[in-house]
Order: sequence, then structure tokens, then C-alpha cells
Amino acid sequence: MRELVTLFFGLGFIFNASLFIPQALRILKKKSARDISLITFAGFNMIQFNGILYGYYQKDLILMYGNLISFITCGSITVLATYYKNR
Repeated sequence: MRELVTLFFGLGFIFNASLFIPQALRILKKKSARDISLITFAGFNMIQFNGILYGYYQKDLILMYGNLISFITCGSITVLATYYKNR
């Protein structure tokens, strides 16, 4: 049972990271970040970065790498939104 919970925990991070992809594609397609809250996505990034550090220090690779992939996908929205809002 523990392995099954671990599997679904890891898959949850992949699912979480994949939820940011449509938003990034929308920004790229419309070349606009008008309805994107930079504060929200920057906050997500800070939480994910903290999760990366916590996973590292706890030696929890699933937590660390799961937050890392979410940080990358969410971070791409933050970068795109910053770029298109300042254009």
C-alpha cells in the first residue's frame, strides 16, 4: 500500500505540472498576458522553490523533483507573463 501511495503522490506532481502548460500555450498563442496575475504565479513559484529545498534537505527525491517540474512549468508562465506585460 505504501508503494501505491508513493506512486500516486509522484503522479500528482506530474499532473500538477502539466496543468500549467495550457496557460503557457495560451499566452504564447495570444501574445498577451492581460488576464494573468503575476503575484499569484510568483507566489506559486516561491512555494514550489521552498518545496524543492525542503525535499532536498529531507532527502525526499519525489518531493524535490516533483516541485522542480512544477517550478519549471509555473516559472515559464511567470517569465512569459512578465515578458508580455512589459512589452
